Amino acid sequence: MNLSRRQIIHAAGSAALAGWLGPVAAQAGGLKISHQFPGGTLAEGDFRDRLCRRFAAEVDKRTNGALRCAVYPGSSLMKTNAQFSSMRKGALDMSLVPLSYAGGEVAETNIGLMPALVPSYEVGAAWKGAEVGKQLAKVLDDKGVIIVSWVWQAGGVASRGKPLVTPDDAKGLKVRGGSREMDMMLKAAGASVITLPSNEIYAAMQTGAMDAAMTSSTSFISFKLEEIAKHLTSGRERTYWFMLEPLMISKEVFTKLPKAQQDVVMAVGAELEAFARDAAKADDKAAAEIYAKAGAKVYDMDDPTLRKWQTIARETAWKDFGEKNESCAGLLKAAQKLL
Repeated sequence: MNLSRRQIIHAAGSAALAGWLGPVAAQAGGLKISHQFPGGTLAEGDFRDRLCRRFAAEVDKRTNGALRCAVYPGSSLMKTNAQFSSMRKGALDMSLVPLSYAGGEVAETNIGLMPALVPSYEVGAAWKGAEVGKQLAKVLDDKGVIIVSWVWQAGGVASRGKPLVTPDDAKGLKVRGGSREMDMMLKAAGASVITLPSNEIYAAMQTGAMDAAMTSSTSFISFKLEEIAKHLTSGRERTYWFMLEPLMISKEVFTKLPKAQQDVVMAVGAELEAFARDAAKADDKAAAEIYAKAGAKVYDMDDPTLRKWQTIARETAWKDFGEKNESCAGLLKAAQKLL
């Protein structure tokens, strides 16, 4: 077959473009980012959605439009609990999801919501470069998932009938803890545990199927639980509830991107961590103010109460996690070095 000069130039240009775009972007039109939280804009709304949108905008800018990302909020692309498994298989490009949601599939991920193991944002931020972060990143990499942005959030407890502040308050309550390990601590304190994603909390509390829920300050705001909750134990000063909720990418998808695009993805992800930390702290304060304005009573946890919860966690959740396997034991030991 004889090709004209124009056809040859066009083919060469297309090949070069495909090389820059990579298989995923060239064939599927870019990366799809899924999350369970309410959608908004770059400037307004749930900061986890804003983080994803900022990521998409900055990646688009730095690749001159060669790599585009579409954000799908509110589990509109995929059900919440299917996201991690789908990333492992390469069926989902990216997701911002609580890491502990994968606890039933990868035991080590439960450390992402281990009661009282991360006492502050400073300790959480230190994980990434510390032994515990490197070990966790390797576990995920081996399972087919790469952390792009390390996002930590404090949380607390919203309840309808009575406050849940001390371990004694938990007796007889139906409570959503958010992770297997958090649930173990609650059970030891005398609560019955409810397991469901955070975007289903409102309905469960509204119907009375659940008395109280532990989740992040941002979710307390985004899911408008102040409409039904009469009490809030805030995470604005100290809390045993710190959740690792990273932006992640499928390793299968990531490795198909050209090196230049891989570098952009990881650089933008790292730069957004400061935004996430500042936004999470702001939401801790905002949640308390919103609930108080709605008529709920707001409680701050003191050090003695936090230590009581930590004692229960150490004897239940920490112990159980460390006994799962050698990898879990190593993660727990490494995390405690930062306390």
